[in-house]
Amino acid sequence: MTDLIGFIGVGTMGEPMCRNLARKSGLTVLASDRDEAPLKRLAADGVKAASVEEIGDTCRTIFLSLPGGKEVEQVCLGAGGLVSRAKLGWTVVDLSTAPPLLARRLYEEFQGKAAAFADAPVARTRQAAIDGTLSIMVGATQPTFERIEPLLRHMASEVTHCGDVGAGQTVKILNNMILFQTVVALAEGLSIARANGVDGKILFETLTKGSADSFALRNHGMKALLPGVFPERAFSTKYALKDLSYAIDMAEQAKIPALGADVAREVMERAVELGHGEEYWPVLLRAIEDATGKA
Repeated sequence: MTDLIGFIGVGTMGEPMCRNLARKSGLTVLASDRDEAPLKRLAADGVKAASVEEIGDTCRTIFLSLPGGKEVEQVCLGAGGLVSRAKLGWTVVDLSTAPPLLARRLYEEFQGKAAAFADAPVARTRQAAIDGTLSIMVGATQPTFERIEPLLRHMASEVTHCGDVGAGQTVKILNNMILFQTVVALAEGLSIARANGVDGKILFETLTKGSADSFALRNHGMKALLPGVFPERAFSTKYALKDLSYAIDMAEQAKIPALGADVAREVMERAVELGHGEEYWPVLLRAIEDATGKA
């Protein structure tokens, strides 16, 4: 590995991931972001602020942590983007959540420059990013996976090679789709219970003892839905809708009905209409409450 690692995008998830990479790898990390605040905070960990161009000129391994496919495409394929700068031996690792079709396109583009590309989207919460206990799902050739896995383990407790390029995005997007639908069910259950005079805490604690128990219940249900805590600068409803749209696009391309995903999208879109687009996405509860007049 070269001693210089590039990290483009140090926002809500990218900042703690970049920090763990710098602290644990012993390598010099150059980071780029439009917001100077996280770059200033990361400086305390030895991370050096740089432009995308500087990272492209000096780093052979580059991580991306961007809001979505549009931003990944711009950084990689836009004017002066990474593909135009790619060199023999480069490895670009996309930690963002973006469409699998884009991942496969970028693989072909970088391969044409004798460079490697892997999609490695992350799952779990911002706290997991801070703790270095994320789950990362990787789509890559076997040699590329073996090369990047040690670096990914500085940021994650679970690193899974899901298959060829695009497979990581596919698994991550479906993970989110299933999670979103589960939380819609929890929000509906909570609203129905309260309407029938049952305490939500009793409902959720009882569910943890039965067949309806789940990670979503214990985290999104107990920690967000039940207390009604939906902070900003977490994983917003707008970001959740973006990921859900990728899942629905995949289903449409495969001509597979995704009726549950369609319902989840409808509920989230209503939450955005009610002004909750920037809040933590389990705020979709407010859309259900609004429909019943219980908000």
